[in-house]
Amino acid sequence: MLLTLNRKLLIDPQTENLVKEFVPKDSALDAIKNFFSGLSDHTRIKIVSALSISSMCVTDISSVLELNQTTVSHQLRNLKNIGVVKVKRQGKVAFYSLTNTHILDVMLTAVNFI
Repeated sequence: MLLTLNRKLLIDPQTENLVKEFVPKDSALDAIKNFFSGLSDHTRIKIVSALSISSMCVTDISSVLELNQTTVSHQLRNLKNIGVVKVKRQGKVAFYSLTNTHILDVMLTAVNFI
């Protein structure tokens, strides 16, 4: 139930319209929430950081990051499900990479924020 308050806004009408236009709506909010939830794990952040440097297979990721291969595979599946990583097969080996450079931008922005 929405509570309607009869009060005068302190912001100007143009700002009000911009907020109404650009604050994400339900489906976009869900996608954004899922994206950030998907990155809210130490292991997934490590994997995304590694993949921002180079595409890699599960064996290389687990070796370089000193993680169990099963854990890496599981986390890569989670990252793939939220659209952060993609897979490209070369013979029997699957190489994982970031789906686009905007993910790297998000990670760099987070690091700069901290």
